[in-house]
Amino acid sequence: MRISRRGAVDPFIVMEVMEAARAREAAGADVVHMEVGQPGAAAPARAIEAARAAMARGPLGYTVALGLPELRERIARRYAERHGVVVAPERIAVTAGASAGFLLAALALFDAGDRVALAEPGYPAYRNMARALDLIPVGVPTGPQTRFQPDAHLLADAGRAGRLAGVIAASPSNPAGTMLDRAAMAALAVECRRIGATLVSDEIYHGLEHGARAVSALEVDPDAVVINSFSKYFCMAGWRVGWIVAPPEAIAAVERLSQNLFICAPHVSQVAALAAMDAEDTLEAEVEVYRANRALLLEELPKAGFRSFAPCDGAFYLYADVGDLTDDSVAFCRRMLQEAGVAATPGVDFDPPRGRSFVRFSFAGPTARMREAARRLRDWRG
Repeated sequence: MRISRRGAVDPFIVMEVMEAARAREAAGADVVHMEVGQPGAAAPARAIEAARAAMARGPLGYTVALGLPELRERIARRYAERHGVVVAPERIAVTAGASAGFLLAALALFDAGDRVALAEPGYPAYRNMARALDLIPVGVPTGPQTRFQPDAHLLADAGRAGRLAGVIAASPSNPAGTMLDRAAMAALAVECRRIGATLVSDEIYHGLEHGARAVSALEVDPDAVVINSFSKYFCMAGWRVGWIVAPPEAIAAVERLSQNLFICAPHVSQVAALAAMDAEDTLEAEVEVYRANRALLLEELPKAGFRSFAPCDGAFYLYADVGDLTDDSVAFCRRMLQEAGVAATPGVDFDPPRGRSFVRFSFAGPTARMREAARRLRDWRG
């Protein structure tokens, strides 16, 4: 059977690590999961109850392609409350997770052959999705000097080989956990306008901050396209529901594409998501767990030889420079799983050119398990 060139994308390595960890558990081993970027907590109780009640009332059929009107209105209210930005519900589309949101946004905004800038290190699905859509992903090599975030100078370098149609920025970022402050976000938006590129802002880790509040691109550029999700802060990773905010002409294209590709996001998940938005107390308690985990690991991992990390402003990741320990992060993570029972993700997933000397640790699990991971890594390295 012939497989299309578009299907020949790189694997999502974190999923391969997850499968290797599952196989070890099936064989009777105890594994501490620090590989997957998903909350350790269940969806808020009120979200689960709302879903249960909706299913008890009768069949849950398709919703309109853009999502339940009441959910879109509630999302709009969140921007007013959290960011002081007025967003019309008509500019919001509910999607089958942020992944579907990125796919719909890319199809609506870019044509085959367009060049789209992506920070390295960055979420690997951006790069792989772009290639699957016949876009050209343009890596923007960031590092400590820019706090692992793209800036105007790096975009200018990336644009020398050809015009950039789009720029995808993430704040807080995956895997580094760094954020763009308001001045940096504004500067990025100005540069995108100058070069005629659409700014696509990945804001799925908003709410998971360990200091200053994350800035939405909509605060500095009303024409930015924003992708968000209920997977992270709202603890609903498996429910597959997210959203897009975009200018009206882009939302019209997203609606047509969604009708044909997805019909709609899962109805029951939309009902649960609406209820989750009013579960602030539960959700903030979980954020405090992440903050405790972060503090614990920043203290304990250096004792195991992990001494250099990207600044972790938000999300639930520590991106560790392990260049003094290995030049093959894939083999290093394989040994860590086999010998220490700790699953983590090699940096090559996020930065193919330079990731052989980096490892990402997710600290989204229970604090007791993070403490156990630190103990195992101390023993393994000691």
